[in-house]
Amino acid sequence: MQQDKRQHHSINYLEIPVKDIGKTKAFFQSVFNWEFVDYGPEYSCFIDVGITGGFFVSDKSFSTEQGCPLVVIYSEHLEHTQKLVVDGGGQINQQIFSFPGGRRFHFIDPNGNEYAVWSE
Repeated sequence: MQQDKRQHHSINYLEIPVKDIGKTKAFFQSVFNWEFVDYGPEYSCFIDVGITGGFFVSDKSFSTEQGCPLVVIYSEHLEHTQKLVVDGGGQINQQIFSFPGGRRFHFIDPNGNEYAVWSE
């Protein structure tokens, strides 16, 4: 019998609004090597990235300035990841800075959504 990996009251899934599914998948695949499963033209699920979730078509975007939660991605090589973000079409909105526990930068993806990348 396969053991259920879900944990009671844990965050189980994350849904993110995007303006362009194709552009979004291309960006996250080229920068972070994410894989996707499509569920129609307006929804794509990202898998094996620490949490499962999906991108859905919306005219909305999110940022911490708007009071939205920040999605933070881990990187073993922060500077290299920052270069990949820029080369992939993302815009750095906070350069690398230190915080207790590590360093990170923030970026805006091609949809206008804000993310962060951190490293020890």
